Amino acid sequence: MKIDKIINNNIVSALEPDGKEVVIMGRGIGFGAKAGKEIPESKIEKVFRLDSQNSMDKFKELLVNLPLEHIQVSTEIINYANLVLNRSLNQNIYITLTDHISFAIHRFKQKTIFRNPLLNEIKTFYKEEYLVGEYAVALIERRVGVTLPVDEAGFIALHIVNAELNNVMRDTIDITNLIQNVVKIVKEYFTMEPDETSLNYQRFATHLKFLAQRIVSGKMLDNENAEFNSLISGMYPEEYQCSLKVRDYIIETYHYSVTEEETAYLAVHIKRLRM
Repeated sequence: MKIDKIINNNIVSALEPDGKEVVIMGRGIGFGAKAGKEIPESKIEKVFRLDSQNSMDKFKELLVNLPLEHIQVSTEIINYANLVLNRSLNQNIYITLTDHISFAIHRFKQKTIFRNPLLNEIKTFYKEEYLVGEYAVALIERRVGVTLPVDEAGFIALHIVNAELNNVMRDTIDITNLIQNVVKIVKEYFTMEPDETSLNYQRFATHLKFLAQRIVSGKMLDNENAEFNSLISGMYPEEYQCSLKVRDYIIETYHYSVTEEETAYLAVHIKRLRM
């Protein structure tokens, strides 16, 4: 590939044979280089391919003034997340997470610490992503020499969840808050404190996560199985009443409709949680 534009000493853009722009990172790759010059394969550390030209333009704008080590550590974290989670991540995470990590390092050096009010919920509902966040914090310490607080592991996990769901961060936070409040309703309704390490609790949390995603995306289960809904309300009357309470909360707070089938499935998971 040949250089199209020089972004800084360590980053250039190039055009692939199909005309699509890519960003190439490598230490010193842009130093003394000129547009049209062939890029040595030995200098290429990472090739970034984003989903749209608009995203690519934002990414290039972000990279102009960022330290190379911040970009490198963010890329390493994203590569690790792809490997261990084995899920498709929206490529815009290269913009959002790189920006977040660089700013977090800057804030830490300025002794400005942000607390994460959702940290406990993130640990509970996004365990795998949170473990990646912990890995990220440890990697930043090794690569950059900055020891970020545990809150940052939670923030990084949310960025990864956001990339998994293809949501904007506001939707991801809404989903997490919704899950937290539904769990609180169930606990208070039955005056119970479930074992958060149990398999049934993890199944319940997973169901709530996907329920919240369907609510925010507007892709709810349909109401075709009236016989199933009637069966569940009869078999598990207490749990069904609790799920109706959850449904009313979601309608009142988020103005999202919840179908009868969603209500019935929630009752099943509440029953399993009580077991």
